[in-house]
Amino acid sequence: MREELLHHLRQITAEEQALLQGHADIQKEIYTSSREFVVDNAKLLERGHLIEIRPHTRFTHFPRHRHNYAELVHMCCGSTTHIINDSDRIVLQEGDLLFLNQAAAHEILPAGRDDIAVNFIILPEFFDRPLSMMERENVLRSFLISTLSSHDSQITYLHFQAKEILPIQNLIENMLWNLIDKKPGTNTINQITMGLIFMNLSVFADSMARNQGGNYEQDLIFRVLKYIETHYKSGTLTDICAEIKLPPYYISRLLKKYTGQTFKDLLQQQKLQQAVYLLSQTTLSADDIIDAVGYNNSSYFYRIFREKYGCSPKEYRMLNLPQ
Repeated sequence: MREELLHHLRQITAEEQALLQGHADIQKEIYTSSREFVVDNAKLLERGHLIEIRPHTRFTHFPRHRHNYAELVHMCCGSTTHIINDSDRIVLQEGDLLFLNQAAAHEILPAGRDDIAVNFIILPEFFDRPLSMMERENVLRSFLISTLSSHDSQITYLHFQAKEILPIQNLIENMLWNLIDKKPGTNTINQITMGLIFMNLSVFADSMARNQGGNYEQDLIFRVLKYIETHYKSGTLTDICAEIKLPPYYISRLLKKYTGQTFKDLLQQQKLQQAVYLLSQTTLSADDIIDAVGYNNSSYFYRIFREKYGCSPKEYRMLNLPQ
């Protein structure tokens, strides 16, 4: 990260100055008006804005809290330790990204002067455009939507180790400059930038933190979903289990727990999503598309396609021809 940006983010805030002068705790009135510690977007976002940034408050323990918005934490330099849902301990290092949805309980241990983290305060509707930018419907996109937008998602946070992924670091830096400068008309730019971040995270899904407490199961799910996205034509539960060296029953249980669906359900979902993409974006015949997505039985494909979309492939193509 450029030094001039770090210099700006290192500046001591009024709240931090009070802490350095002996004030014992954070000033909760800055963050909430309620008795329960739920950080309120109305306290941190300008009226009408969907996204804002706030440097993380250093020099003190930030107590357990929730948010009524989605939060992205970017570790600019140094490190911070986060306790999520009272049990998962995540140490963010330089370049790491931590997404938290509204259901996550969050606590941060004291950070030092050179531990610079930025919190992106994001209303869920901000993600509408970014998520629509992913190439097409797929199980990974659906998973991200569920995690970032749903109160009912089994996964309440996502941790990415992204220091070595230069496109992501550059995109984060660009978005920081936009939000610091507060130039009018940059909301669309910021949404497109976030969309590009998601697209890069999808490509580099294997960079997700591994073997760190509660992140282990989440990483496995991300890897299986990425496998389904890229091996939908002939992928099998046996093959992915052999690749990650875990038994099928264990992966099946995790998929059911975190997505509510079986491997077979998710594979079929991906095949159908690829089929509708090909119907709307190419002139391939229905038979060629059936073969391309890995079905041998055309009658079965036509039946499940109609059950899913309420029409035949031919009718779907006619309804979705480019204007």
